[in-house]
Amino acid sequence: MSRGVNGFQSGRLSQALAARRLPQVQLAAMIGVSPATVSKWRAGHQDPEPDALERLAAVINVSPEWFTRPLSAKLSLPLFRSNASAHVAARQMLEARLEWTQDISIALEEFVDFPEIKLPVRRFDSPEQISVSDIEEAACECRDIWGLGRRAVPDLALAVEGAGIILVREETGIAPIEGLSAWSEALQRPMVLLSADKANGFRSRFDLAHELGHLILHKGIERSTDPVRYKQMEDQAHRFAGAFLLPAETFAAEVKTPVTLDSLLLLKQRWGVSVAAIVMRLYALGIIDQEEKSLLFKRRSARWGVKSEPGDEARVPEEPRLLKRTIELLASSGVMPIESVPRYIGLAAFDIERLTGLPEGYLSQTGAVLSLTKLKAGVARDSSSVATHGGATVLPFHRRG
Repeated sequence: MSRGVNGFQSGRLSQALAARRLPQVQLAAMIGVSPATVSKWRAGHQDPEPDALERLAAVINVSPEWFTRPLSAKLSLPLFRSNASAHVAARQMLEARLEWTQDISIALEEFVDFPEIKLPVRRFDSPEQISVSDIEEAACECRDIWGLGRRAVPDLALAVEGAGIILVREETGIAPIEGLSAWSEALQRPMVLLSADKANGFRSRFDLAHELGHLILHKGIERSTDPVRYKQMEDQAHRFAGAFLLPAETFAAEVKTPVTLDSLLLLKQRWGVSVAAIVMRLYALGIIDQEEKSLLFKRRSARWGVKSEPGDEARVPEEPRLLKRTIELLASSGVMPIESVPRYIGLAAFDIERLTGLPEGYLSQTGAVLSLTKLKAGVARDSSSVATHGGATVLPFHRRG
C-alpha cells in the first residue's frame, strides 16, 4: 500500500459517493485523479495523499478528518416504502443518508439521553408466521404502550419520536421511494427516513405508520429480493398502518352506511387518513365487500383522479423535532456554539440542517445562541424536564456527565 493519510476509512468514501449520488468517474475528474486511483481508495488498497484528501473533502463537502472516522455499525438492511422501479442508486443514496443521520445521532448522544424505546416486541422469523390478528394486536399494543387510547392520533411524528425512534423527513428528489426504516445497532434504536417531496400530510402520516409496522413486525425477518415476499411484507405493513391509525372498535363506530365518498371526506379530516386508505381499512374490517370497495375506488377516480383528494391541503405534513431540538438545546445551554456543530459532527452544515430539520443557514450563525424561551411548547425547558403528549414521554433531555 502506498503512503497516504493514516487512518483513511475507505468505507466513508463509498458512503459519501452513495449519499451524493456521485459516479466514481465524475468524482475522479473533479479532484484531478484517475478513476483507477479512486477505485484503489475505495478498495482500501491505497490511501489518498493529504492534498488529494483536501480536494476530496471539498468536493464531497465534509471535513477531511471525517474520512478518518471509523464507520459505525451498519444499519439493518432497510425496508423501503417504494415501488419496484426505484433505482438501486436511489436506494443506496437514501440508505447512506440514514447512515449519516445515525452519525449525527451518535454525536448528539454524547450530550443528551434520547427517549427510551417503547415498542411492542415481536419475534417473527418469516412473514408467513404473521397473521391478520397478530397485526391488529400489535397495532393496539403499540397504542396502549404510548397511552394513545383509541382516538385519532393528533401528531404521529411526535408520538413516534417520544417512543425513541429517530425520525428524518427530507426532500430526496426520488419520487418512487416514500420512506425507509432500519434498526441501528450502534444506537440500539430504530430509525425512519420519510420523503418530503410530496407535501401531503395525510399520505405522510400513513407512510410513517407503515414504517412503524415494518419496525415492529419485521425486525427479526431476513430481507429478501423475492417480489412475492416483498409484497407480502408491504401488505402487512399497510395493514398495520390502517389498524394503528384507524383502530377497529372506535373507527368502525363512526362509519355511516351506505358508505359514500362525501362521508369518507369527513372521516378523512377527523382521523388524518386519506379516503383511499380509509376504503382499504373498511374492506379489511369487513364493513364493505370487494364489489363495494371497487365501486368506491372507481367513483373516487372519476371525481378526483388518483393523485389527490379534496382537503389534502388541510393538513400539513408533521415534522420531526427530536434532533432539531437537541441541537437547539445544546446551543441555547452553551454546551456547544452553533458554528461548532458541523465541525464536531464532521458533515456539512447543509446536510445536518436537512437531516435534523433545522432552518437553512441556522448552523452558520457564528456566535449565535438560541434562547430556550423561543422553543415551542412540547420541548423540555431545562436539562431535567420532560415534555409529554397524549400520555407518551416525548423529549427528555439530560446533560451527560
